Amino acid sequence: MSITTALPTKFILPDLVSHCDFKLRINRHHKQATAESKRWLFRGDNLTQKSRKAIHGLKAGQLTSMCYPDAGFSQLRVCCDFMNYLFHLDNLSDDMDKAGTKNIANIVLNSLYHPYDYYSPARLNRMTKDFYKRMLPTASRGTRRRFIETMDFFFQAVHVQANDRAKGVVPDLESYISLRRDTSGCKPCWALIEYANNLDIPDEVMEHPIIQSLGEAANDLVTWSNDIFSYNVEQSKGDTHNMISVVMHQECLDIQCAIDFVGELCKQSIDRFNENRGLIPSWGSKIDKDVAIYVGGLANWIVGSLHWSFDTTRYFQNSGREVKRTRVVDLFPRGN
Repeated sequence: MSITTALPTKFILPDLVSHCDFKLRINRHHKQATAESKRWLFRGDNLTQKSRKAIHGLKAGQLTSMCYPDAGFSQLRVCCDFMNYLFHLDNLSDDMDKAGTKNIANIVLNSLYHPYDYYSPARLNRMTKDFYKRMLPTASRGTRRRFIETMDFFFQAVHVQANDRAKGVVPDLESYISLRRDTSGCKPCWALIEYANNLDIPDEVMEHPIIQSLGEAANDLVTWSNDIFSYNVEQSKGDTHNMISVVMHQECLDIQCAIDFVGELCKQSIDRFNENRGLIPSWGSKIDKDVAIYVGGLANWIVGSLHWSFDTTRYFQNSGREVKRTRVVDLFPRGN
């Protein structure tokens, strides 16, 4: 007599929202910036009606407005454009092989390094130069450098990810965590915290181990929680570049145990952020004030991304509010 084990049909999310006590705020310009940014994204596109509907459901403007609640309108608009653009790049890279990701990287990075000289017929060239030229007048030199450097890191990591996907490789957890800190796209968003709040923090302060640790803890929470929230959609497509899949493979865990494992790591990343926040040294009143605003911006990203994940249709379709209340997720069938 053979015994068959029924495959799971649902899993329970960790309660990350309750573990995060940062205040959720939204920028007063969010409606106008969101509407204008979507028009900007749609201009000259060849998107299908289905793709446009997905962008409306994405609510990237809401995410941006919760992550940069104190930005002026022009800065918020640039951040909204970048967020829509970043999700657009993420969608493109999901469907691209190594050659495709390298081509996109060349266009984007050339557009950033040479915004007034480089030309390509690709739409990404126009989009990249458009938002970046609007960023240039008020972004500090350090902010601009960090933004471009971290975009370069993003594409290098996406290239490795495409290579792994092509070979069917599931990386070990340590390698995955290192790579995911760059494929997340969080690092350029941290540079935008400086831009959105008109900060000019010296490089030696931004490179201080405690400031770096705060950025890493925020990146880990945003990224790992995103892997939990997006797992259902990604497993239905057979995508293994997800921390849940990596943990299941490496630790021989079932879905629920892997979700719990990563959920605990997410809670630890919030605790790590709070612990490091109490260890920030002093550089004098002016710099200390700017550092407090920057670190507050990281906290805005932590709480904003958690709440947005249930408002967008990207992960839970139209059931986000119900999932947020019950934390129960019904598994999609493979090939969904």
